[in-house]
Amino acid sequence: MRIAQVANFHGPRSGGLRTALRALGRGYVDSGDDVLLVVPGDRDHAEDTPQGHLVTLHSPALPGSGGYRVITRLAAVKEILARFAPDALEVHDRTTLIPLADWARRRRVVTAFVAHERADGVLAGLAPRAGVAAARRLAAAHSRDVARRFDLVVATTSFAGEELARAGARVDTVPLGVDLLTFDPRRHSPLARRALARPEETLVVLASRLSSEKRPEIAVEAVRELAARGRPVRLVVAGSGPLDRRLRRRARDLPVEFVGFVDDRRTYAALLASADVLVAPGPIETFGLAALEGLASGTPAVVNRASALPEVVGAAGIGAEGTPDAFADGVEAILARDGRERRLAARSRAEELPWHATVARMRALHVGALAGLR
Repeated sequence: MRIAQVANFHGPRSGGLRTALRALGRGYVDSGDDVLLVVPGDRDHAEDTPQGHLVTLHSPALPGSGGYRVITRLAAVKEILARFAPDALEVHDRTTLIPLADWARRRRVVTAFVAHERADGVLAGLAPRAGVAAARRLAAAHSRDVARRFDLVVATTSFAGEELARAGARVDTVPLGVDLLTFDPRRHSPLARRALARPEETLVVLASRLSSEKRPEIAVEAVRELAARGRPVRLVVAGSGPLDRRLRRRARDLPVEFVGFVDDRRTYAALLASADVLVAPGPIETFGLAALEGLASGTPAVVNRASALPEVVGAAGIGAEGTPDAFADGVEAILARDGRERRLAARSRAEELPWHATVARMRALHVGALAGLR
């Protein structure tokens, strides 16, 4: 097959989406497919990668997003797609790239919309003053539009697909996967742990973009609560974003270490494997790849129960209300479990979600849709 992927909000420091596209692309290539990926960037550029042919289009930065860019040159994208002549087009975006489905349909190219976020959550975050009801109305209209335009609608969790199914779409749930070789309990590093926390301290990790929808302040305030309870604790924040400075000011008097975006995968894997608990406080997460990578590293997670993450972590984690007190309770509940058993349970859950299963499921959807089209 010839599979084209297009995405926005993809860059050197984007997290789950970039990881997912890399893993899917590599899996497709290893299966014998030709792959094209078109993403925004600060300049026009093209290169061959292990994940397929990557084309970056110079695109404007989105104000207040911390550097994310959005493709506006749809004519250029269509020209690139026409030269590639795909059998299937995956749109990993809810914004400017949706109209590409019409271009593909006219050329009898199978179209797949892949939901990495919920429209109601994104809209509520962008325009909180408009209110929840207005966000839901706009999200419902967007979901109906997606259901009408695309041959396939794919969601990474039932939480991610719920609003699309409510709008009449037939939603296929395809969970993301995890690199079980890179993220492994054997990456535990006593040296890394000693550099970050004292032996008596509980090492908690927040691996997240520092933006409002991720609610990173909950993790910081949970540490304040744990310290007030007399629990020796240290939080390591791995990530960057528009709330970085504000969060550092908030944590000035707390045992919190900011290490920024960790680009080196081995260093990041060692951090996750050396932690006692990972926290994921975002209420609108539709999958939470960082939490799954933590589980693969043998580190259980406390997650926001309003999000999709309880689906992902299962019994290897704890779902908590989105408050600092509840997250502090969740951390203490995790620590009350037997240390060896909680690490084994985390790894066991992650092993149920390998990337090759995600790739196989996506390929099967494309093959089935192509067979129906032809």
